[in-house]
This record gives sequence, C-alpha cells and structure tokens, in this order.
Amino acid sequence: MELNSWGMYPKIKSNITKLSQIDLNSYLEEIEEFIPYGNGRSYGDSALNSNILYCKDTNYFLDFDEKNGVLKVQAGVTLAEIIEVFVPKGWFLQITPGTKFITVGGAIASDIHGKNHHKSGCFSQYIEEFSIALVNGDIKRVKRDDELFRATCGGMGLTGVILDATIRLKKINSKNINQITIKTKNLKETFEAFDEYKDYPYSVAWIDCLASDDDIGKCLLMVGDFDDDGDLDYKAKKRLNIPFNFPSFALNNLSVKAFNYLYYNKAPNGISKQVVDIDSFFYPLDSIRNWNKIYGKNGFTQYQFILPLESSYDGLKDILQTISNSGKGSFLAVLKLYGKANQNFLSFPLEGYSLALDFKIEKGLFELLNQLDKIVLKYGGRIYLTKDVRVSKATFEAGYDKIDIFREFRKDYKMDIKFNSLQSKRVKI
Repeated sequence: MELNSWGMYPKIKSNITKLSQIDLNSYLEEIEEFIPYGNGRSYGDSALNSNILYCKDTNYFLDFDEKNGVLKVQAGVTLAEIIEVFVPKGWFLQITPGTKFITVGGAIASDIHGKNHHKSGCFSQYIEEFSIALVNGDIKRVKRDDELFRATCGGMGLTGVILDATIRLKKINSKNINQITIKTKNLKETFEAFDEYKDYPYSVAWIDCLASDDDIGKCLLMVGDFDDDGDLDYKAKKRLNIPFNFPSFALNNLSVKAFNYLYYNKAPNGISKQVVDIDSFFYPLDSIRNWNKIYGKNGFTQYQFILPLESSYDGLKDILQTISNSGKGSFLAVLKLYGKANQNFLSFPLEGYSLALDFKIEKGLFELLNQLDKIVLKYGGRIYLTKDVRVSKATFEAGYDKIDIFREFRKDYKMDIKFNSLQSKRVKI
C-alpha cells in the first residue's frame, strides 16, 4: 500500500507487517531490510521504507510503581494514552514534544525534547531501561550505561526494534498551567525575554518569520509552570477535523502574512497572564485532527535547526532575513531555548536556540532550504533528523560529530544490513 509520513511527502509503496501478528524472530530472519513504524508522526522519511514493521498495536501498560512514578509500557503506547490515564492520578511526562500522538518507541528513537529542555534535557534522561530486538532476534534489556542506549536514543530506529520501556513520570498537582505571555518587538527583545524568564521550567516562542527590517525576530514568548490547585480532572477534548486537503494556493505569502499579523496582534502589548490546561499549553495543534492537510496534497516539510548559544543571535537574524526576503513564510515558527547536549550519538539538542518552520512543498522551496543549510553550518548548527526530508549527507555530517561512531556501531553489529529508512540511505548513516 502507499504510505507517507505526517508531512505527506514523499509517498512510497510499502509492504506493512504488524508486529502484533508475527513471530519477530522469523520476520528478522526472512526480511531483507525494514524500518520500525509507530504512529506515523515523523515529518519526513525517517520511518519510511519499502518494508515497514508497524509497532503501534503493541500498546499495553505493563507495570506502574505508584510511589516513584515509574511506568513500564510496550513501545506502541502513545503519549496521549499515558496522559489520559496518569494525569488524573497526579503524574505527567517528564519530557513531551508538541504532539502527544507519538509512541514511546518513537520518542526514544528521536530522543524527543520539549519546552523544558533548558531545564530538564531529553526524553532519554528519564528512561530507566528498555528492551530491543537485535538483528539476530536476541532481545536485550538495555540500561543507561550501555553503549546501545546511547546509539538507540536518537538513533532513528536504526539499531533494532524497541519493544518496551520503563520511564520516570513527573509528579503534578494540577492539569492547569500558569502561563505568562511576553510580546516582543524584535529579535533583541526576544533574546532578552528568554534570558529574563529562563528560570521558568517551560518556555516556547512563536516568531513572525516574515517580519522584516527593525521588526525581525518579534515574537510571543509563552512561559509557564504547573499550578498547585489540586485540579486533576483531565479529559481529552473533542477535536476539530480537516477532512480534505486544502488547495495548494490557500497557503501563500499573503495568507501567511495575514495570519501572522492577526496572531501577533491578538496578544496585548507587554506581559499578560492566564491559566490554561495541559492540551492548550503543550499541544495546541493536536486540537485539530489532520491539520497537515492544510498544506495541500503535495505535503509539507518542517525545517528545524539548532545553533550554539554563542552564535544563535547572529545566526537567527541571518536566517530570518533570508526567509523574509524569500517570501516563503511559515505561520508555524517555533523558537526554543536548549540546555547542554547529552552523550547520545545522534541526539539533536545542544546548548543554544532552535527554530522550527513548516513550509509547504512547492517550487523553489528546496533551493531556499539549501541556502538555510549553509547558514546553519556557518554558525555551527545542525538539522533535526525527525523533521527532515531532504538534507544532504554533507550537511548532516557537518552537524553531528559522533556520526562516524554511530556508523561503526551499526556496522559492527550488522544493523546496517537490516534496519534502514529512506533517510538513512540518503544521508548514508
């Protein structure tokens, strides 16, 4: 059947096998190559192959230590399922990205990060151990001090089939977040605001990527922390649905400018405060089912890069000016502050600032992104593989200094023969 990622580009004919319906040892022995596939929320081609092992239907909760908040689940469990069960009990995820509709296996493979990386790091920091099926069918229980841990967390599914994981949750006393919104007028003010509010556990900024001249870098910075009001009455909200692909012309320079103008100006000047729930603060886009269809049938890609702290200001200014000049704006432009890098071979975060931008696939886009690649490398940055669909081998390698270690690890254990994606072949991992 035809398969695509969340970005709906590229599309590929795939043979799909469900993990729950097979003997995994026999599958590993018989199949030439494949890639594990969770809930299909990777944006690019990192979970695409002509052979797919569908893992989402192995989704049982296995054990929970109520005293310490330690949860063991099968890898197909989604973050949404964890939230629905455990928020009413007073527990939340230590780390969550901007969508709750990803599997735990996918969270490990991408070593996800969230709005609190500057304080709390990546998902892997809160994994006690996980089980993984290797090339020969052996199932290994992997702990934090194992080299396989550092290869698998952030390893994009290229080391084996993650079967289950034991993770630590975060104790909370409310489903509500005390949110502060700071409206800035330019990039200088944006950086000053991030610095002033850096002690808050959660922070994220929407940035107007089509602003120009003195307005470049203006944003709405949202920071927050959990309330202590004892309200744990969490229920998932009903979601709006986009049932069809929008016409490709619907998103254009004018419509993005109009959206950016309205979104920026709806917020009062200066600083405002409000109480919002978990879904509104962490997962605003999840309120719309199939929101990816607004980009049209050709799909979209998210371009996410990170720059070291010392070069972030100059690099972001350069990149935002380039995007503004191109006219290919993104109404979703998310700026985040990050803490120090971990020791995993391919984890994305490093200490600095990341910007994520959604672009519809159209003529001239990849040429623009090639320009941005050069700027990212000029300022010492790198690209996030979970969102990528087109970066070159050279650009990828320049950003990840442990890539040769990862390649050798894959080769030594013959992982490179069996576990492959379109992306891994493109960048020669």
